[in-house]
Amino acid sequence: MTQLNSIPGLIDELCEMFDESVRALRSALARYMLKGERPDLEQRAAGIFAYPELRIDYGYDHPAKFPARAFGRLNQPGRYAISIARPAMFRDYLIEQLGYLVRDYGVEVSVGRSGSEIPYPYVLDGTDDLRLDDVRAADLGRWFPTTELAHIGDEIADGSWDHSSRSDRPLALFDGPRVDFSLGRLRHYTGTPSEHTQRYLLFTNYVRYVDEFVRWAIAELQREDSPYEALSAPGGLYITRETADAEALVREGGWRKFQMPAYHLMAANGEGITLVNIGVGPSNAKTICDHLAVLRPEAWLMIGHCGGLRPSQTIGDYVLAHAYLRDDHVLDDVLPIEIPIPPIAEIQQALFDAAAQVTGEAPKELKQRLRTGTVVTTDDRNWELRYTLSARRFNQSRAVAIDMESATVAAQGYRFRVPYGTLLCVSDKPLHGEIKLAGQANAFYERAISQHLRIGIETLRILKNEGTKLHSRKLRSFDEPPFR
Repeated sequence: MTQLNSIPGLIDELCEMFDESVRALRSALARYMLKGERPDLEQRAAGIFAYPELRIDYGYDHPAKFPARAFGRLNQPGRYAISIARPAMFRDYLIEQLGYLVRDYGVEVSVGRSGSEIPYPYVLDGTDDLRLDDVRAADLGRWFPTTELAHIGDEIADGSWDHSSRSDRPLALFDGPRVDFSLGRLRHYTGTPSEHTQRYLLFTNYVRYVDEFVRWAIAELQREDSPYEALSAPGGLYITRETADAEALVREGGWRKFQMPAYHLMAANGEGITLVNIGVGPSNAKTICDHLAVLRPEAWLMIGHCGGLRPSQTIGDYVLAHAYLRDDHVLDDVLPIEIPIPPIAEIQQALFDAAAQVTGEAPKELKQRLRTGTVVTTDDRNWELRYTLSARRFNQSRAVAIDMESATVAAQGYRFRVPYGTLLCVSDKPLHGEIKLAGQANAFYERAISQHLRIGIETLRILKNEGTKLHSRKLRSFDEPPFR
């Protein structure tokens, strides 16, 4: 039976095994480019390029236990295993998750080589001498492990994993190839290193929120008692307390080159805040959540603008989503629209409490301009032009607001077991003759954005105090991998 104090050493083994595989793959690539030397097939069969595998054996002689938390549970005896990418990056997470199982179930933890090889593109960072400019990808794919899409998927998360295909059960939602795939995509989309991503995430759909976040983050770095250490921004920018003209550097930096630029206000143990400008539309929202989910964030929140659907609303009012009408269509095949997306009580309460603290309004007064209700998420930016086709559904759903991202973000949180929430700000009321015009829009933005952003930030501060209670059982199915 594994002891708690031996877990760090096991993670060290995992890291060393991964590093050995990366070194072997890089060395073999170098020899192929310099000498045309192909890798030895017997060595490949022995796992020289393989991801390490983390394994847990849970014996039949141990009684069943049902801890109060929503994760870290073993439903039946047997072996649980998962291949691991970049274990050093996930060290704290792995130690935490193993700790729950070792304490409660008396499991045996071991490390070995998996049956999955590391695809060669994942060991190249483009900053060293190992460049493949003169080598065709098709040639490399003949002799080296490559990215085969048939081996990358979300079957575990989506409940379609074929348990009859192997004797062991999955230990986590994402295996090594899936994690590596997303880590590479995150750098491509956000323009920042994936390891800078913090455990608490804000999504927005307007660049003005980014400007406000950057101003606030730089001010936070200047505070003597600030818990934050640096601001990582697109294009390799790394802002500290000593950085001169920090706001101008970020504003003039390389964020325009990236589809969904991210800004990470970094703190110890990943306790800071990451803001991602996901832009407009459910496709972007799905894409970024697909990849950020492998980092196992503690929570993600959508803060952005919406159209108000009720005559009693005014521009600048808030909408706290407690239900979603999914007209985004991007997840219909993997998460059918008849599957309910429940509100997470801890996040709903935190959003309301944060709004009260930031606005300074008493709860009764705040309820006059913070409406709780259904948010419609559409994939048609010009939905107003076919309103008669949607009016009945809007009425039946009791919708109070419409946007293009919130239901997608919530559905992805539900799908990937990441606590989620939505607080939107009404920027126009197209059904009631209040459409944003240029001058009116600028005045609205100046009034609303700073307060709205601060509510999101304060919400995350509140959620940090929730601990494991934040991870609701609403997000877990009856046959879950043990790791959160």
